[in-house]
Amino acid sequence: MHPHFLKKNTNMNNLTIAWWSGGITSAVACKYALDDYENVKIVYIETGSHHEDHERFRRDCEKWYGQQIEVIRSHKYEDVFDVIESTRYINGPTGARCTTELKKQVRKKFERNNDILQQVWGFEYNPKEINRAKRFVARNGGTHQFPLINRKINKPDAMNIMQQAGIEIPEMYKLGYHNSNCIGCVKGGQGYWNKIRKDFPEVFDEMSRIEQELGRSCLKNKDGSLFLKDLDPDAGRHEGPIVPTCGLFCESWSIKS
Repeated sequence: MHPHFLKKNTNMNNLTIAWWSGGITSAVACKYALDDYENVKIVYIETGSHHEDHERFRRDCEKWYGQQIEVIRSHKYEDVFDVIESTRYINGPTGARCTTELKKQVRKKFERNNDILQQVWGFEYNPKEINRAKRFVARNGGTHQFPLINRKINKPDAMNIMQQAGIEIPEMYKLGYHNSNCIGCVKGGQGYWNKIRKDFPEVFDEMSRIEQELGRSCLKNKDGSLFLKDLDPDAGRHEGPIVPTCGLFCESWSIKS
């Protein structure tokens, strides 16, 4: 069973919040939110560590949506590196501290300060994301919508929709990354960090410096003994770029222009 899906909302006294993250799945989910519901506000949480192409992509999406995307951010921390150095915590069993401080805490404050009927998320249609959506609902409560899951749209499908809309995909996808998240995610593996070493050497070097300062590694390894400075440049693997789908289903997606 997929996460709960409501019909079109006509209550103008409550907001439907569609969360835009700078990636293609959230971008398409936000467009469906505008199709499906009334009184929709699109919101983006700025972490200070995204690729500079985020701004271009946001402007293009705003034209597509016909409305501005509200930008909110932490007033305590500037970016991921600021969180790590200030809290002296990188990653662990409870998750990444930067995610908590730059995203979760900012979202929770926004939720407290707004009258929200429901929230829309860009989780894509695949088993992992479906289970993630179910866990998210169980942990957070409230009403949450997942239009891509309900329409059986995965990431390649979403990329195709963006291309059909005439919107250039974010630069991170062109570089071969599967998400347009922060550059140098502390939840990345060895192959990911070796790609960061190649594409964004300054980010790699800064994270390596912080690791040595804190005596903690950002890499996923059993005992935390492997640091970026010792990482074999050929270690790990990184899957190829996302390829948009096409064919029989290209005409089955209905998005209002």
